[in-house]
Amino acid sequence: MKAINSTKAPSAIGPYSQAVDKDGFIFVSGQLPIDENTGEFAGDDIASQARQSMENIKYILEEAGLEMKDISKTTILLKDLEDFVTVNEIYGEYFTVPYPARATYEVARLPKDALIEIEAIAKK
Repeated sequence: MKAINSTKAPSAIGPYSQAVDKDGFIFVSGQLPIDENTGEFAGDDIASQARQSMENIKYILEEAGLEMKDISKTTILLKDLEDFVTVNEIYGEYFTVPYPARATYEVARLPKDALIEIEAIAKK
């Protein structure tokens, strides 16, 4: 297993890697909407936070030599499921058919009180 770390995405805030490569599968840890340049959330609204979480995933995949089209599965954690439509629109900007498999959950709380966190699995 090999750790993957991008300087364009925020560093892990605990004892985990941004992503790991295990036998050609890239497991991207849940990405909060933190802008690496500021260390803060990209914004207070779900649209800017969703976009930043997706961008962080994109940066990490680029470090592994992959693209968003290489993602086969995502999991989205939302503070409020009422944001689903907005998140779905932004998510759709990053993928084309065939879309990755996906699960979306509403959760009571996310780290740093984020509105969203997204994890992904890709294959080389």
